[in-house]
Amino acid sequence: MAWNEPGNKGNKDPWGNKGGNDKGPPDLDEVFRNLSKRFGGKGGGSATGQPFNSSLLIVIALIALVIWALSGLYTVKEAERGVLLRFGQHIGEVSSGLHWKATFIDEVTMVDVETFRSIPASGRMLTSDENIVNVELVVQYSVSDAYSYLYSAVDANSSLREATDSALRYVIGHNRMDDILTTGRDAIRRDTWTELERIIEPYKLGLQIRDVNFLPARPPEEVKDAFDDAISAQEDEQRFIREAEAYAREIEPKARGTVERMAQQASAYKEREVLEARGKVARFEKLLPEYKAAPGVTRNRLYIDAMQSVLADTNKVLIDTKNSGNLMYLPLDKLMDSSKSLRNQVEPEVERHINSVSSSGVDTPITSMPTDGRLSREDRIRQGRN
Repeated sequence: MAWNEPGNKGNKDPWGNKGGNDKGPPDLDEVFRNLSKRFGGKGGGSATGQPFNSSLLIVIALIALVIWALSGLYTVKEAERGVLLRFGQHIGEVSSGLHWKATFIDEVTMVDVETFRSIPASGRMLTSDENIVNVELVVQYSVSDAYSYLYSAVDANSSLREATDSALRYVIGHNRMDDILTTGRDAIRRDTWTELERIIEPYKLGLQIRDVNFLPARPPEEVKDAFDDAISAQEDEQRFIREAEAYAREIEPKARGTVERMAQQASAYKEREVLEARGKVARFEKLLPEYKAAPGVTRNRLYIDAMQSVLADTNKVLIDTKNSGNLMYLPLDKLMDSSKSLRNQVEPEVERHINSVSSSGVDTPITSMPTDGRLSREDRIRQGRN
């Protein structure tokens, strides 16, 4: 049953009126009067002419002052900088930590200066060789000057976005499509970065470009297959060039080694021929005075040495055809082998010259002769035996 329904005897008035007599809200003068009595003041007056305590205003003013002072406390985070304005005029920047400002007089705006932000840019653009290419770019930047970032432009982020689009279109319009799709991507990235910084410098946006990421460009979907084939051909070309360079690096050291070996062989052959020629000249210079002293003996000796060198490795058989009697057969090769082995055991090795000359042009060694042109006893016995 509701409190105001007829027959309600519980006197459950929500305003606390007992007996159901509604007298309305309390009088304000009565409230002030009660407060004045509590503080024990007698001075001042209210709107009804009754005394009002002035210390109440002082307390209220002190409370308001404390609240105003506490409302000026604020904290700047480590990654932020605060831009301080006093009556709208820039005073300076506030670093991280706990600070105080005069409420309703100073105004502080926080700006994050350490976080890297990014702005994408993309679209279909015309190249210098009149082709269309789909390009995507992401610019990473941070705030370098908080006051310029807030008040030098209406929206620094929007200004940077428009500058990025302008710089990208300018660079793409001055490059060929093959360079954009393949080998020139890094150069386009650097040129776009440089052009973007040149555009935003006069505006003093308070921003610093940290990085420019040039994503892989794509041709339009209508001609994508043809461009994929062209790119594959270019990649094959580069691969073949690298293989050829690797083959050249492998073959070149071998060729240089072969050339060096042939040069050394030629030099050794030249030196050998020169030494042999000098030896022959020295031999003939020593043989000339001996020939002048005994021409016949020297001539015979040269002839014998030449025939010895020619017939040394042949089988020799002596047959007497002048006598009409029995056939005389003498196996000289067997006798010479036995006498040669015997002589090697008894006689020392005979001194020989380095070079020799034969009638057939073949170099053969000859025994040395005395300087006076006379033959030794062994040579005379050998000649008489022959």
